[in-house]
Amino acid sequence: MILLAGFAAICAGQDKNFYEQQGFTSIFNGKDLTGWVAPAGDNGHWSVIDGVIDYDARSEATGDKNLWTEKEYKDFCLHIEWRFKGYGDHLFPLPTILPDGEYWHDKNGKIIEPPGPNSDSGILLKESGQVNLWCWSVGSGELWSVRTDEKMPPEARAGAVPKENADKPVGQWNAFDITLKGDRITVINNGITVIDNAWYPGMAERGRLGLQHHGGINPETGKLQGASSLVQFRNIWIKEL
Repeated sequence: MILLAGFAAICAGQDKNFYEQQGFTSIFNGKDLTGWVAPAGDNGHWSVIDGVIDYDARSEATGDKNLWTEKEYKDFCLHIEWRFKGYGDHLFPLPTILPDGEYWHDKNGKIIEPPGPNSDSGILLKESGQVNLWCWSVGSGELWSVRTDEKMPPEARAGAVPKENADKPVGQWNAFDITLKGDRITVINNGITVIDNAWYPGMAERGRLGLQHHGGINPETGKLQGASSLVQFRNIWIKEL
């Protein structure tokens, strides 16, 4: 894992030749959404601006609002760089996730949820899993559906919690290196292994990859919800295993 983390640490910001020499294929051309499927009725809210995929959390699609690859994948290594542009229009409750996957509670058993600014998105894996991007104190890389499933073995829930918060501040670029093989996943965030060979039960054998919509307009206020996907992506490369 040390060698993998070291490789990930030098991936960010590399040019086309570097990735091609490592056996990766680009799945974003930096010009348009060729190879991707925008949701029907989106009306241009998933777009390409200044060479990056930009999303403003305002998709007008009536169903699925996520952006998906056209192609399906099985096992792979994925390099993807992302950043949050800002926050929604109000504070959001941000509970503290403990190393065992449970929430921090007060002496009366109530979850402690201090309000704070938050953006929220994710990398969707084969239409059956997700690696979180958000502003919670635990950091990005969390495997929500595994950690929050109380039927899972304790070690599985704990494995879904990032080992540390390796996120850079909002506005700065981060680099994910995700390795998914069968139902095992490793996530390296900015060169630091935050999820280490975790079990992801129920992972499909094959499926599309996606970039997640979250939040959007509150119909009562007309403003963005506090956990909306104000996010950008660039430099997306995949190596099928």
